[in-house]
Amino acid sequence: MDVTTLPSISDWFDGVDQWREVLALLPVLVVLELVLSADNAVALAAIARRCRGQERERVALNTGIALALALRIGLILVAQWVLQNPVVQLLAATYLLWLFIDHLRSQSPDQETSDDASAEDSAPASLARVIFLLAFTDLAFSIDSVAAAVAISDQFLLVITGAVIGIVALRFTSALFIRWIAMYPRLETAGFLAVGFVSLRLFIHVLRPELHQPDWFTLVVVTALFSWGLSRRQLISAPGSDHAG
Repeated sequence: MDVTTLPSISDWFDGVDQWREVLALLPVLVVLELVLSADNAVALAAIARRCRGQERERVALNTGIALALALRIGLILVAQWVLQNPVVQLLAATYLLWLFIDHLRSQSPDQETSDDASAEDSAPASLARVIFLLAFTDLAFSIDSVAAAVAISDQFLLVITGAVIGIVALRFTSALFIRWIAMYPRLETAGFLAVGFVSLRLFIHVLRPELHQPDWFTLVVVTALFSWGLSRRQLISAPGSDHAG
C-alpha cells in the first residue's frame, strides 16, 4: 500500500514525543509494517522463487532482506528529504510499475521457458540478481511504511526498531508466501495486481496531490485482490512446492 493509506493515524499520535509514551507506539509501528507489507511480501516471494531451488531461495531471502534492512535504515535517516522530493517517489512508483509489467510479460509461455533456461544456465548470476531485486523492491515499498512511521513519531531509534522488527517479520512472511504461491495459483497474480495498484496510487499522490484517495478504497481493493488470490487452491501439490522457510 502507499503513503496515503493511513493518514488518520498521524492525527491520533500527533505531538507524542515522551519516551514512556512513544515506546507504547512500538506495537503500532510493527503492525503498521506488517499491514503495509502484505503486497510487498508476495512480490518478494515471487522474486525469490526465481532461484529455482529451496537452498538458493533461503540464501536469497536472508541476504536480500539483510541488504533491505540497511537500505531501510538509510531511508529512515533521510526520510524527510525523500518525502519532500517527488522525484524519488516517482522513481519508486516507476520501479513498482516495471515489476507489475515484468510479471505480466513473464506469464507468456515463451518468456517462462526463457526464464527457466536462464536460471539453470547461470545460477550464481541469477542469485546475485535476485538478491538485489529483493533489496530494491523492499526499498521501493518502504516509502509508504517509513512515511507513516515518521508521521507517527520523530524518535528515529523507535522508528528504526519498528523497521527492524517489521523486516524480520517480512522475512518469515515472504517464506510463507513462497509456499502459498505454490498452493494458490492465483496468489502471485493477485500480489502483482496489488503492486500495480500501489504504483498507480503513488503516481496519483505525487502528480495530483489535490485528488483525495479514500483510505477505505485502498483497503477494499487490496483485500479483494488477496481474497481472489486465495480463492482457489491446487488439489495436487506441484513439484518443488517445498520452499524456503
